[in-house]
Amino acid sequence: MSVKIRLQRHGRTHAPYYHIVVADSRAPRDGKFIEKIGMYNPTTVPATIELNIDSAVNWLNNGAQPTDTCRAILSYKGALYKHHLAGGVAKGALTEEQANAKFEAWINDKVTKVVAHVEKSAITKADAKVAALAHETKVKEARSAKLAEKLASAQAAVNAANAEAAAEVAAAEEVVAVVEEAPVVVEEAPVVVEEAPVVVAETPAVVEETPAVVEETPAATEDTKSAE
Repeated sequence: MSVKIRLQRHGRTHAPYYHIVVADSRAPRDGKFIEKIGMYNPTTVPATIELNIDSAVNWLNNGAQPTDTCRAILSYKGALYKHHLAGGVAKGALTEEQANAKFEAWINDKVTKVVAHVEKSAITKADAKVAALAHETKVKEARSAKLAEKLASAQAAVNAANAEAAAEVAAAEEVVAVVEEAPVVVEEAPVVVEEAPVVVAETPAVVEETPAVVEETPAATEDTKSAE
């Protein structure tokens, strides 16, 4: 039976975490396992890893084969290095005390590196936040300036329209005032007299010959004269 050190997935969608287990290679990934030796959460910065190093080294000594991800995790936590030192002790190249001293020095150096990485990540995250805030402020300022420009253009157009309307009203009022003040001038139309042609009709002279009427006055009688 081949034994593997591998990850067993847990957690919800988009928020996984894994158990580091020793299991038969023929078992399903999330199925039955022999021993749980740690936990791995990749969603944190840096990734959270809990590992029983002694159990991992014991299984490595017994021939368990880690998967690629588990090999990286074991290397990160020093299990592979301790397994290497254990091989040196078994061969007599190192004593147990020397192997433990080397491993402690490696652990201290690793802790220093991890702390530096955490601080750098925090600084980078803070810088990214400041940069994002500055970019957002810049975008807001640009948007505000553009909006202010549009409002100014609209206000200028309104002012121009108001000024034009006021000028038209003033011109109309001036025209009305001039019309009211101007005297009424009545232009007399020239009388055109058409001279009719004088037509002189020649009337034929009619001479009426009046017969002389001689009234015969009777002679006054002597009786009349005596009466006078």
